[in-house]
Amino acid sequence: MADEVQQQVEERLQELYRRHQDLGQAADDVTGYYSSERGHYKPERGDEAGEQFSVCLVGVDGDVYTAGDHDVPFALQSLSKVFVYGLALEEHGPEEVLRRVGVKPSGDSFSSLGFDEHTNRPHNPMVNGGALATTDMVLGEDFDGSFERILASLKRYAGNDDLAVDEETFEAELFGVDRNRAIAYLMRSEGMIAGDVEATLRLYLRQCAVQVTCRDLAVMAATLANGCVNPLTGERALPLDRVRDVLSVMYTCGMYDYAGEWAFEVGVPAKSGVSGGILAVVPGKLGIGVFSPGLDRFGNSVRGTRVCKEISSSLGVHLFATEGEDSLLGPATPS
Repeated sequence: MADEVQQQVEERLQELYRRHQDLGQAADDVTGYYSSERGHYKPERGDEAGEQFSVCLVGVDGDVYTAGDHDVPFALQSLSKVFVYGLALEEHGPEEVLRRVGVKPSGDSFSSLGFDEHTNRPHNPMVNGGALATTDMVLGEDFDGSFERILASLKRYAGNDDLAVDEETFEAELFGVDRNRAIAYLMRSEGMIAGDVEATLRLYLRQCAVQVTCRDLAVMAATLANGCVNPLTGERALPLDRVRDVLSVMYTCGMYDYAGEWAFEVGVPAKSGVSGGILAVVPGKLGIGVFSPGLDRFGNSVRGTRVCKEISSSLGVHLFATEGEDSLLGPATPS
């Protein structure tokens, strides 16, 4: 970016961060927090960790902008679904992946037990059933080797070789996995999961427990925005011909049953996680990472959603923004 634009983006980011920090969590909209210690939601207000907040932007040219607690680690949770879906596409091709999991917005919560009544597949890879199917597709004979492939992929997106599993989160979630276990066994009974259900569940929970920072998340988003070439390292994270598939599913399905409103109001591919992270991609332009733990009824970060709406408006990054709209980056046309 030109120096003048860089300065304007930095100023707008810092001002946006300060204002939303002062506004707090918008408590009336917060329905709960995710407890890594307990491995599930808790309705009561969080402790000091519940007030953590960060916004990070990374341009496809490698410019990095950070505000707030950008170096605080948190578990990827459902954010990992994006990258494992990409890995399944890379290893098996789109036809085989589509045979096991669809690309249809479900209109249901992320933990729904429902499947597409016409195909009997999970609706899409961004809900738990679909994510279990894609995880099963990358599970090989060697469990450790399968996880190392997933972790290596995440490291390429983030440009961070220090990514690792939060073992406490992983162990806690092993005790709260009954709903996902029910989904997985139902899927195996219908031929949608082929292997060892318990091994698939463990691999899924392990990928969800990988920790990142908000800065990592923004770099991962920027890698997707840059045709899956990491703008900081120059390393390719996913073949170019699969990038469109991943971004398309993120755009239509990444924010669960809030996806329609998100597409209308924010207008860029995105994915959320119950730990409070949101990853948003402006193709060819920018990656956005937001971390704020308070969740709405959809399981999306309340403050993160609010921030992304404002970024879309203030930077003019909606995919269908017109030339007359205020934009520092130009229309967000795909690369």
